[in-house]
Amino acid sequence: MLTRRELLRFSGSRKTTEDGYWLHLSRQAMACRFEATLPTSDQSGANLVRNALAEVESLEQQLTIFRESSEVSCINRTAAIGSVRVEQSLFALLILCQKLSGETKGAFDITSGPLSDCWGFLRRQGRIPEPHEIEAARALVGADYLVLDRASQTIRFGRAGVQINLGSIGKGYALDRISATIEKRVRTCLLTAGSSSMRAIGSGDLGRAGWVIGVRHPRDKNRRLAVLRMRDCAMATSGGDEQYFEFEGKRYGHIIDSRSGMPAECVSGVTVVTRSAAIADALATAFFVGGPELAESYCSTHPGVLAIMLESESERAVVFGNSSLCEVEVISE
Repeated sequence: MLTRRELLRFSGSRKTTEDGYWLHLSRQAMACRFEATLPTSDQSGANLVRNALAEVESLEQQLTIFRESSEVSCINRTAAIGSVRVEQSLFALLILCQKLSGETKGAFDITSGPLSDCWGFLRRQGRIPEPHEIEAARALVGADYLVLDRASQTIRFGRAGVQINLGSIGKGYALDRISATIEKRVRTCLLTAGSSSMRAIGSGDLGRAGWVIGVRHPRDKNRRLAVLRMRDCAMATSGGDEQYFEFEGKRYGHIIDSRSGMPAECVSGVTVVTRSAAIADALATAFFVGGPELAESYCSTHPGVLAIMLESESERAVVFGNSSLCEVEVISE
């Protein structure tokens, strides 16, 4: 994904606001920078966005596995012992995660943390695990281990050692929460979480063309893979180029296929566009793991979901599905 400065230079070939300037607000949270871009003329919107961004810190406190006091950490410590009551919004997110896991045949799975730990990625100290370590970790992975009771709004783990990790959906979920807070009063705004997740409100140019977003080529940071024109939708990108280690000349990325216990390797990068940033986040991970077969089958049965994928051995991206809220131009060089 392009950096913010690159993105604005690329989309700045025409005058995009009445006075030609944008206002940028940012907040550090979830190990990345959350940013909002909106017209300088919308001062009331700026105050609303500033307050919404401040709430991301409380979301991180709820969702992170890296703080013992977080609600997710509490669940991980106690849900194998007995049922744990969950805050309403978090419970709805867990329901969504279990649904997406089923729809993607386990390619998206918030219980895959033991495998990431096994490969050293949770501590950012990549290692090659022994086969018995992988099998032991795989035995603790599976959305079926999550027993969610809608009536009591509780979660229970089906066996000891199960953990949940919302890192593959948390940033998108936070963007959706921010968007829900501001979209009725802000005419146009681009929300981003790091370089991989975005949520567009309005069309960016106060017209119909949409926010112009450049998707970076996953194997060449100096090239663009595609150009998107987005309005009132979200996108997320997954790739193995940001967290990886090399061993005996082979690269191992941080996105683990929980079904095999091995790092996914058939895809170089995938970008997903949907209405929801949380779902885009989850599906980007799932399609990176499941490859073109999963992306094609999922998009064909879920209208409004669009995926741009570059397979590991390919030189040109393939587009699956479609979205009335996003135009795609694949770059061929």
